[in-house]
Amino acid sequence: MTDTWKSIPIFDGLSDEELSHVREIFIEVAVRSGTDIISEGEEGDEMFILIDGKVKISKAMLIKGMSLPLTEVKNPRKVLANLDNTNFPVFGEIALIDNDQRSATVTVIEDSDFLITNRDKFFGLIQKHPVTGNKLLLKIGKRLSATVRRNNGELVKLTTALALALSRSP
Repeated sequence: MTDTWKSIPIFDGLSDEELSHVREIFIEVAVRSGTDIISEGEEGDEMFILIDGKVKISKAMLIKGMSLPLTEVKNPRKVLANLDNTNFPVFGEIALIDNDQRSATVTVIEDSDFLITNRDKFFGLIQKHPVTGNKLLLKIGKRLSATVRRNNGELVKLTTALALALSRSP
């Protein structure tokens, strides 16, 4: 497992001493296939790192309470990604910083192992080891920034496609 920690991108650039500080705030948990480790719309304060197995990330296609005639859609959820442990994906990092509802559902599709921490442990690390905590916080910030940039690009494509579709309708 020691070698695994050094391979996890979110821990890239941490010294052995800093990694030992980070190890203190994570636990390893095995989760069975079919389990939702994160449920869209629920509150949560945990971040997960997939170290073995597979998950799918999905999002509701409709806002809660909204109904549309989607007869061709059997499940009103969109699968955003199917991921394995190849790059040690991270889920729930927003919950470490912001106490709000989960933005997607993460379902285990093959028995999996995760490293898990929570908001209290994370901010405890920042207080106890500020240099290490700030390096980890910066990594999370960069991940979130990349997500915002990617989503901005997708939003432009979507609004452009919608505008073109509406301009062609009678």
